[in-house]
Amino acid sequence: MILAPPLSGDHRPPPATATPSLSCDRAARRRSDLRLPDLLRLLAPTRTHHQALPIRRRCRGYGRVPGPVLPTSAPHGGTWWRRRRGPERRAQRAGRRRPRPRRCRGASSALTRALFRLGTEEQVPYRMAVHPRGDGVLCAFPNGCRLVRWESPEGDDQHSLVLRSDQEALVKLNDVGLQLAVSFSGEGSILATGGEDGHLRVFKWPGMETVIEEPNAKTSVKDLSFSSDEMFLVVNRSSGPSRVWDLKSSEALANLPREQGEIFGFCRFSTKSDNSQILFVTAMQGDYGKIISWNTSSWTRIGSKKVTRDVISAFSVSPDGTLLAIGNIEGSISVLGSRDMRVVLTVKKAHLGIVTTLVFSQDSRALLSTSFDSTARVTSTESPKSDGISLWSMVLAIILGILVYYYMQHKEDLLAMLPQ
Repeated sequence: MILAPPLSGDHRPPPATATPSLSCDRAARRRSDLRLPDLLRLLAPTRTHHQALPIRRRCRGYGRVPGPVLPTSAPHGGTWWRRRRGPERRAQRAGRRRPRPRRCRGASSALTRALFRLGTEEQVPYRMAVHPRGDGVLCAFPNGCRLVRWESPEGDDQHSLVLRSDQEALVKLNDVGLQLAVSFSGEGSILATGGEDGHLRVFKWPGMETVIEEPNAKTSVKDLSFSSDEMFLVVNRSSGPSRVWDLKSSEALANLPREQGEIFGFCRFSTKSDNSQILFVTAMQGDYGKIISWNTSSWTRIGSKKVTRDVISAFSVSPDGTLLAIGNIEGSISVLGSRDMRVVLTVKKAHLGIVTTLVFSQDSRALLSTSFDSTARVTSTESPKSDGISLWSMVLAIILGILVYYYMQHKEDLLAMLPQ
């Protein structure tokens, strides 16, 4: 047991001139006019309570309660602190070195520091879209959009970066309100934004000439997606059907109807092995989340499947078109095959908060996920390789061994049963 001062008050030790001698006998301590709380403060070590070693206290009915600091009540207002006797403490007693923290293989120190900080005053960006050709990052703020460009200054530091706000690039989006969906096309030649007020705007980039404008919609835009050939744009709204726009003629091409009880969420185009395209749309129907596939020639449903019982909060399609990824409000992520929509990989509680973004790597071998808990995670999507004998091979070998043993034990009887 060690003693420490209470949580409140000054935690610094008293001056050396005011510290009484601690070599007095018990009778002298009884005759002392100091109260127990004063003795506790005098006997306390120089470290403060937040520097104390991690502890763990056993409570009746609750087992072990973890935490960095857990005080227990002491008489007359004092506070007792119990030191955890865990692996670190046992290692110190045994004279072994304290284990060093593990570091990921190939980790770079540049990942642990901010390359550049750009203040946005009191405004918080709600949506972001990165230009595929490196023209910058479009940030959607509550009152409009801004373009942030990045520059790599000359020098030996490969990780240096400078950001600057371009006030003149997005004049048409300065005071348009909050945009809930922003996206560049695959080649970066078209920009589309969808507002909370339902206003849809599509521009050529970087000239900002208007391609499509739909101002009179009464429902807010939830998501939008470009086809890889930049011919179509699909827009999902908070209610009603999905709408497909022809970017060449700037006209609505088709409406994708909902079934009873469906609420559309995310939409993504995917390219198949024969270079044809397919459209995936997520939807909530009752307590289930489902993925719907659409034919991009006839704009009819190909199929749908219920994949989760939680609300889908993020969705992505791999660049090679073979995998789909969903994230839910519970912080879990799942990877599915695009053909049969069977679950390939599930990571329960990958994050402590809602999954906000899912992005596959260019080779589709890794999945990046981010969350409201300010964490990012990279998950491998490759199938684990077997380094030894598979389970089925072991089962077959055991069965074959049993048959051989039975034959050797009953060889004569089996031969006698054969026809002469």
